Amino acid sequence: MTTIEMITREDLKQFKSELLNEIRQIIKPGQGQSKQWLKSVEVRKLLNISPGTLQNLRINGTLRFTKIGGMLYYKLKDIHKLLEGGL
Repeated sequence: MTTIEMITREDLKQFKSELLNEIRQIIKPGQGQSKQWLKSVEVRKLLNISPGTLQNLRINGTLRFTKIGGMLYYKLKDIHKLLEGGL
């Protein structure tokens, strides 16, 4: 007989909280991440999102960016705000 485990909303909220705390620890300024600006590749890797998702975040204004030459840059503090507000 197979046992079925139920995941509750509270379980998901707790998981979200733990995951965000771990991500904050990874990108906390002063702990190996002293960069103020991140390139698109770094943001995608950090948030684990596709190029298309990052493009949508730019288009709908969720994530501000600066374009210098052909490169797009994102402020680290804007990434923090995005994580706190939810993706």
